[in-house]
Amino acid sequence: MSKAEPPPNSRLLIIIVLLLWDSAALGANVLSDPGFEANPVGVNVNPIAGWQSYGPNAFTESDGDAHSGTNYFKVYGAFNAQTNVTGIYQDIPSSPGAIWVADGWAFSLSSDGGGIHGQDQIWIEVTFRDAMLNALAMYRSPIITSNNIASFGGLNTWFDLRVTNQWSFTNSGGVAIGLERINVATNLVAPPGTVLIRYQVVFEQGSDNANGSAYFDDCTLTQTGGPVTAWNIIWSDEFNGTSISPTNWTFDVGGGGWGNSELEYYTSRTNNAYVSNGLLHIVAQKEAYGGNNYTSARMKTEGLYSKEYGRIEWRAKLPNGVGFWPALWLLGTNITSVGWPGCGEIDAMENKGSDLTQVQGSLHSGSDETAVYTLPNGGSVTNFHTYMLQWLTNSIQFYVDDQLYETQTNWSDSLGSYPTPFNQPFFIIMNVAVGGNYLGNPITNYINSSSIFPGDMQVDYVRVYDLTAPLQISITETNSQVVLTWPSNIVCHLEAQTNSLGPNGWANVAGSRTPFLAAFRGAGTVFYRLVSP
Repeated sequence: MSKAEPPPNSRLLIIIVLLLWDSAALGANVLSDPGFEANPVGVNVNPIAGWQSYGPNAFTESDGDAHSGTNYFKVYGAFNAQTNVTGIYQDIPSSPGAIWVADGWAFSLSSDGGGIHGQDQIWIEVTFRDAMLNALAMYRSPIITSNNIASFGGLNTWFDLRVTNQWSFTNSGGVAIGLERINVATNLVAPPGTVLIRYQVVFEQGSDNANGSAYFDDCTLTQTGGPVTAWNIIWSDEFNGTSISPTNWTFDVGGGGWGNSELEYYTSRTNNAYVSNGLLHIVAQKEAYGGNNYTSARMKTEGLYSKEYGRIEWRAKLPNGVGFWPALWLLGTNITSVGWPGCGEIDAMENKGSDLTQVQGSLHSGSDETAVYTLPNGGSVTNFHTYMLQWLTNSIQFYVDDQLYETQTNWSDSLGSYPTPFNQPFFIIMNVAVGGNYLGNPITNYINSSSIFPGDMQVDYVRVYDLTAPLQISITETNSQVVLTWPSNIVCHLEAQTNSLGPNGWANVAGSRTPFLAAFRGAGTVFYRLVSP
């Protein structure tokens, strides 16, 4: 929050600006759910909201032992008579030269497996990584063992583990240089080539199978200096209007199987695609049309919007039934000149309507790279989930509900050497097919007897993110007037709160664009904030 002094001759006007941005603002903790409160209360809850877990025993728990709040993260080993590691991590975008600080609170309960003992070790670790996810530099907190835990307060005591450069290594040509003891400092500087910073909690169990455990809570990763960037929304469709935007979307129309033996005829009719109550509906209908037994819609941004690199996110729920094939995907903009698969295809999500627990993410470019994700805890694709791609210069990652399940860093293409073709703009496609090779070509009678029509894929939003300067308001005074400015390349809108709206009332400032002249008259206080999207 920042405050602007009233301009001359307007001493009754006070403007307070509230800033909302995605992450990575200086001084802000950029970790998602750092205190593990987003998970439900319970014992052995996994997956852990906002975090990627590895190893066999990583959970959140709730039993009164948290450092703050209700939940904490609990971790212990695999008991396989070999040295093994278990933990969690988050990847946050970073630029070379950015300065970070990191810490977290740790605890080991004496009555839980005897606490840290034997060959058990715990620590917090920060690594700076390039686009291939190779570690360029690593920094650790003190490594806690049974031999030194007393110096941190002992068992049954929460203690702060601060990451420093006391223990570090750097990579040269991808080969690690041994651990090196250097001056202790908490400022961690991102080296050249950095694309992201990884914050990681580690539990190492030795071959002695010691059965201790450790708890972690209130983790912190903060940028304190250097260049600041954040993932901000640069293009989106929130489907908040009354019709599909013709400036965002066009339609493929026709039948003929679309190269996959599909059974539907795609139309641009409102029978098959429409907007209602803030949702896009793409609807597969059972009807004779254009020589086919089904209709549906295939929407695309071709010729209207394309993107090379960044994050692309959809929030969607899928239809249920044999024969439905919903997909959220991208094609290279050069498809009309080079054809498929030379243009490249990125399938952010596709699903077999007969399997409500799994989705698949794939690359197609001559070679095929793919993985399947199973929704945890009996989850169903018929509920809303977020599907996201993180597409960097030489890696493409696939997420469901912020859970990373696939990373591709190598592929081939008939038109050129790696990283072709995933080094060019792609456009966005959303569709629901009926039948086809992907589903095993179910026959019409089986589809009709096993599915309920219409089959409706609902999309809450499509958002494209890029690394930009943080979303924030700057204030200047010009000719006794207050002017507000903010980044023009980020999808956002200005809201205001005045005395008349009350403490919780925010209203859109209609037609506001940067720069904005704050020309209010009379007594009172005005608050402004930017909201994205």
